Amino acid sequence: MWTGTDTRLVVTAVAVVALVIVLITSRLRLHAFPALMTGSLVLGLVAGLGPTKTVESFTDGVGGTLGDVGVVLGLGTMLGKLLADSGGADLLADVLLRRSGHRMLPWAVALLAMVLGIPLFFEIGVVLVLPIVFTVAVRLDREQGHEGGRDADGRSTILRVGIPALAGLSVLHAFVPPHPGPLVAVDALGADLGLTLVVGLVLAIPTVAIAGPLFAHYASRWAHAEPPVALVRTGGGSSGGSGSGGGVDLDDGPGPDDAAGPDDDRRPPPTLAATLLTILLPVVLMLVRTVAEVVLPDGSGARSVAEFVGEPIVALLLALLLATWTFGFRRGLTGSEVGSLMSAGLVPAASILVIIGAGGGFKQVLVDSGIGDSLAKAATGAGIPVLILAWTVAVLIRLATGSATVATVTAAGIVAPVLAAEPSVSPVLAALAVGAGSVFFSHVNDAGFWLVREYFGMSVRDTFRTWSVMETLVSVVGLVTVLVASLVV
Repeated sequence: MWTGTDTRLVVTAVAVVALVIVLITSRLRLHAFPALMTGSLVLGLVAGLGPTKTVESFTDGVGGTLGDVGVVLGLGTMLGKLLADSGGADLLADVLLRRSGHRMLPWAVALLAMVLGIPLFFEIGVVLVLPIVFTVAVRLDREQGHEGGRDADGRSTILRVGIPALAGLSVLHAFVPPHPGPLVAVDALGADLGLTLVVGLVLAIPTVAIAGPLFAHYASRWAHAEPPVALVRTGGGSSGGSGSGGGVDLDDGPGPDDAAGPDDDRRPPPTLAATLLTILLPVVLMLVRTVAEVVLPDGSGARSVAEFVGEPIVALLLALLLATWTFGFRRGLTGSEVGSLMSAGLVPAASILVIIGAGGGFKQVLVDSGIGDSLAKAATGAGIPVLILAWTVAVLIRLATGSATVATVTAAGIVAPVLAAEPSVSPVLAALAVGAGSVFFSHVNDAGFWLVREYFGMSVRDTFRTWSVMETLVSVVGLVTVLVASLVV
């Protein structure tokens, strides 16, 4: 039964969420980490947890979240750094784009971004993929004699191939573990990791197709992009560098070319087989674990091994160890050079680590204060479908804070007790619904908005009409695919 205490807790939660939003989006522009920490402490005190319990709840949430996600994030960024600097990404791009043909080029780029988006975080993927895509677009314009970077139908070649790349990276970032958002949602909602990976990949295909190549066919007509010259390589073939060509540095930390060896661009890139093996190894290991849990008896030796190597941290560690050989020692790098590259890869992960930790702390305070249970009562009483509720909560937090990670972590914490009261709803689909909502309509309070604008050299207006609309399509189509999947999963 709904009580006055439930009302007080819900009002408190709404007020504290509003406080966090104001701290992040107002003129204060407070970083999400102290904003979430402040909100967590205020929430615990006002909700009646008391000073000691509030601090304990927050720190427990931070520790629990980072214990699950922090190691994966660190391993993933180091793997991405080695991939970027080895020339393996350039090799993949050359093979896919050379064989795609001009008409299928946007689809090949989307496929490339999805492959690279499996182990890479979105920002790293942007820095890695877009300079390659821009160079390919310039070559295509030269081959076909396009005027002003537009084809005979008036479509911008840069946007026709660039938007599919963004869609591939964004969808993988929202849907597929071991990306931090989906991983947090899986943990908070009690979803099966391997099944989430499989379903997420399946749902990603139509989502990328609609928000990527199909949308780009029209969006490339009404917007103009002019990337900085430094981002467009004019040479052909693979090099040993990351492919950024010394482009603008939009991060506080090192860019993809930092810490590279002085002669790294003269070393041969890895082979295609070695690159694919290294990138796909963690995904294959996690899939093997899922299959083993279905077909092998509990307690068998083979199943135990599959469950061990299929753990995200073990799978990524094995891939990273393999990468030190395929992307490092085999190419002639020394141990110190490989270590330096991996250390540089950790720097961009620092900000997202503390945001994830604070979000986990905020979630735990929500749970311990009983606010989650009150929201579960309200949602259940209102009859809102759980999957739509999960998506809507993530959308609202995304719009307010501009952070997909904060939206995922917070929405998952709110939805968890609602999901527990509805055992018929799949936790896997709930996690994917949260992921879909977390990328809705990127705008000026999202760092990704400015990253894309600067890389594409677009006006703010054109960035809204391309990137922001594309993200909204990813979110809405993602929800639709989740709802369709709920009919069979």
